[in-house]
Amino acid sequence: MSWLRVVRAIVWKDVVAEWRTREVLSAMFAFALLVILIFNLAFEPRTEEVRKVVPGALWVAFTFAGMLGLNRSFVLEKDRGSLDGLLLGPMDRSLIYLAKWLSNWLFISLIELITLPLASALFNLNLIRADLLLITALGTGGYAGVGTLFSAMTANTRTREVLLPVLLFPVAVPLLLAAVKATGGLLDGDTLAGVGRWLQILVVFDIIFVTLAYMLFDYVVEE
Repeated sequence: MSWLRVVRAIVWKDVVAEWRTREVLSAMFAFALLVILIFNLAFEPRTEEVRKVVPGALWVAFTFAGMLGLNRSFVLEKDRGSLDGLLLGPMDRSLIYLAKWLSNWLFISLIELITLPLASALFNLNLIRADLLLITALGTGGYAGVGTLFSAMTANTRTREVLLPVLLFPVAVPLLLAAVKATGGLLDGDTLAGVGRWLQILVVFDIIFVTLAYMLFDYVVEE
């Protein structure tokens, strides 16, 4: 299908461009690792309090590392002069959003997959579990979905580094709260059914906000 080829081409372009420089991924990983190390130094890995701290530590690392990637998502396109070319292309502009969302989701997820084993070793906890990976994927998908839209909105502003988190964090609060609570519940021994209400919030947030962002993207870049 034509729309699938467009999305795949843009995602592949982003992956190849990032692989050549590794500029954004390196910064994201360094930030995530720094956060995990700070929390690890602040708490003894064998104390009982670690289980209460780890969910917050993980999502602080994921959130702020992801912010670095989201901030550069459309700025790099603008600096390279390719953003105008994408917007003038003979395609639905909403497909650009879809592709950039998938790219951002992929990059943040890659950092998470590298960070989780390190956090498991530092905090002496098993964080490589299917249920935790599901919560992480859902939380990351919604966060990247909203962040991609706001990144496009702030790309042409001088204060984008400050404006993006100011816009994104208030909207993402329900998502991050649900992600932290679900992660904490699973680490305390609950099943996915036990954290079902938080899981439902993640799913509903992803569906509603990604759909809204997809529909509004054309108007955002038009302005």
